[in-house]
Amino acid sequence: MPRVAYKDISFRPQSIVLIELINDVISEYASMGYDLTLRQLYYQLVAKGYIENSQQSYKRTGELINNARLTGLIDWNAIVDRTRSLKERSHWSSPNQIIDSAINQYFIDIRKDQPVYVEVWVEKEALVEVVGRACHELDVPYFACRGYVSQSEMWSASQRFINQSYCCERAVIIHLGDHDPSGVDMTRDIQDRLTMFEADVYVDRIALTWEQIQQYSPPPNPAKLTDSRCKNYIETYGSESWELDALNPTIIHDLIRSNVWDLTDWELLNARKQILAEEKEQMRKYSDLLK
Repeated sequence: MPRVAYKDISFRPQSIVLIELINDVISEYASMGYDLTLRQLYYQLVAKGYIENSQQSYKRTGELINNARLTGLIDWNAIVDRTRSLKERSHWSSPNQIIDSAINQYFIDIRKDQPVYVEVWVEKEALVEVVGRACHELDVPYFACRGYVSQSEMWSASQRFINQSYCCERAVIIHLGDHDPSGVDMTRDIQDRLTMFEADVYVDRIALTWEQIQQYSPPPNPAKLTDSRCKNYIETYGSESWELDALNPTIIHDLIRSNVWDLTDWELLNARKQILAEEKEQMRKYSDLLK
């Protein structure tokens, strides 16, 4: 991984220590195949007790990480911004290369004929990579809500679920969101509006739950007092809130996997996987004839 220095900055001894701890966290998650957003990295530092949890601490930590990257002390690839990226067409150096790529990308719907149609919805776009990694393995569609879902997208989703009802016994949305006044309410909002649009689907909130907060002890934040839903939330949960980003990505991955597994007919799934393997092998034989 590249560590490229563009500036010469002097750090205080305690800042050097924190930079080393930051690199330890980065290495820990890189070994598991994860990169981190700045906010995810910050919450992992808080959870390990390296820094306090406050808006000022978040700002200071962000500035330190920025300067450490500029001086070559933190890898440029270690922290990602999943909300901004360059888009471009794919290019190929030869016909054989695109044929081989097509074989690798070829995939049938291995969840076809499953009795339960499943989608995974996550409140934050910044967590799409973590969610997507689990969903790709399971061949389950996923969706970043980006807060409250727009009316247009909710209606489109309802039509999708209505169409699925003709070939599945039931439909489930696995929902993940922050545990704060709005984040908790979003699960209700999704269920209510899909019901209004006559879609027969059950919204199952698997994170972040009160039980998970007790189990994993993610670092808390003050509840947003300006949120119109704050009063009822505080009466139920108290004055603290918790962000989904604060959970270890492996926990999020495992929660999605276990919940989807529980909704899966494995005999049907394995039969579809066998069909896929046979079709890929047939494609490879044709490809070999062209080489």
